[in-house]
Amino acid sequence: MSAARLRSALFAPANRPDLVAKTPRTGPDAVIIDLEDGTPASAKVTARAQAAEAAAALRASGYPGYVFLRVNSPGAADLFDDDLRAYASGDFDGVVVPKTETARQVAGVEARLSSLEVADRAIIWGIESVRGVVEAVPALGASKQGVAAYFGAEDYIADLGGRRTLRGEETFYARTAVAQACRLAGLIAIDQVVTALTDAARFEADAQFALDVGFGGKMCIHPSQVAICHALFTPSPEAVDRARRLLDCYDAALADGRATANFEGQMIDGPLVAQARQVLDRAGEAR
Repeated sequence: MSAARLRSALFAPANRPDLVAKTPRTGPDAVIIDLEDGTPASAKVTARAQAAEAAAALRASGYPGYVFLRVNSPGAADLFDDDLRAYASGDFDGVVVPKTETARQVAGVEARLSSLEVADRAIIWGIESVRGVVEAVPALGASKQGVAAYFGAEDYIADLGGRRTLRGEETFYARTAVAQACRLAGLIAIDQVVTALTDAARFEADAQFALDVGFGGKMCIHPSQVAICHALFTPSPEAVDRARRLLDCYDAALADGRATANFEGQMIDGPLVAQARQVLDRAGEAR
């Protein structure tokens, strides 16, 4: 699963197949049919079958993106195992496991998925508690099926006993910690939601920060947020062209026996070369 293909993950409630059916309109990279927070407790059991039917309908519609099912957390013992069985029997690309906290928990979930014969499918882990953030490095590092992990700010702040602010400084440490843990584990880092549904400027500013600190995409809870994700997390043609020229310049320097080069008035060396390669990777190019 390419980092260029998880720029946007759009959620839709599992008990609302009508909303799931509308998700392809804005072209998200992934649709996450949500059995957890998006589905009321009274509807969770019947929503499992609705989720499977909605996923099949998405396939039939020609939607080309990934289809995931977010199950209830491993701590919800009365729901979790039945959710996994419903996931295993449905046409999903992967599962989203919320409130992931420990390496032992990760290993247990993957063992259960293996017993259900879906070990070849992808997992997105949710890091959204204080313990989850503190133990993110060993937990995500223990995963064999994981392709990505997201940071859930609202649950994290609730667990911390803090307060959400417009500035968002209360999540700075946790967000960067999750991005770093994803990097060490080789997973795509997916950033927090913005609950101001129609505040495009706020969403864009939040996504800009996410891009700056290493996230590859963002969770979306409104269709209008998808286009902003794609515009930001996809390098512009100008950025791609500059990255190519920088790498050509550096290759010429190496051929000349030099490890640094003057690129259009800027000294470049290994770290800037790595950043240029990351630009091409996000654009779907290999160099």
